[in-house]
Amino acid sequence: MAELGPEAQKASEVADVLGRTSEQVAPLRARLISKGLLYTPRYGFAKFTVPQFDRFMRRYMTLEEVPPV
Repeated sequence: MAELGPEAQKASEVADVLGRTSEQVAPLRARLISKGLLYTPRYGFAKFTVPQFDRFMRRYMTLEEVPPV
């Protein structure tokens, strides 16, 4: 979701990025909402609750990648 940007994202577009269906990512989305990391501004969309969290995630995920040996 962070790769798509800071605005509200359609669940189907997030699923496409992950190579899954909306139904497959729905449980994960629900857990992130219950933990307070996402909220739903309108039906079928989700947005991060923390400003610039998308930037943090992109930076964090880049740092966690292990270069090949």
